[in-house]
Amino acid sequence: VQLQACGGGLVQAGGSLTLSCAASGRTNTPYIMGWFRQAPGKEREFVANIGWSGRTTDYADSVKDRFTISRNNAKNTVYLQMNSLKPEDTAVYYCAARLSIIPTRESDSYNYWGQGTEVTVSS
Repeated sequence: VQLQACGGGLVQAGGSLTLSCAASGRTNTPYIMGWFRQAPGKEREFVANIGWSGRTTDYADSVKDRFTISRNNAKNTVYLQMNSLKPEDTAVYYCAARLSIIPTRESDSYNYWGQGTEVTVSS
């Protein structure tokens, strides 16, 4: 599975961005999709994940009620709608795929990773 993330950019605090991640290759196998982020000088952290059907989602407490993850399996694409952005949301955002139907927040359990897209939130 190859993943291509896009949609990052510079936005003012309180603004919104939508990230997209397109999957190609072995996409006919059920897989969990996740978003992670890594801020400068910090470790990569879990942001959100979504099950194969799209009915099951999980969010980090820091983004709950502000971010929404969704997927369109017909387009092999997962989205991360980010609202009410804060300067502390500044990071490189990565999408990842886990060849399993069991969701997890553990980054080591994801099999494939996109290249990352940078999000900068100015105060």
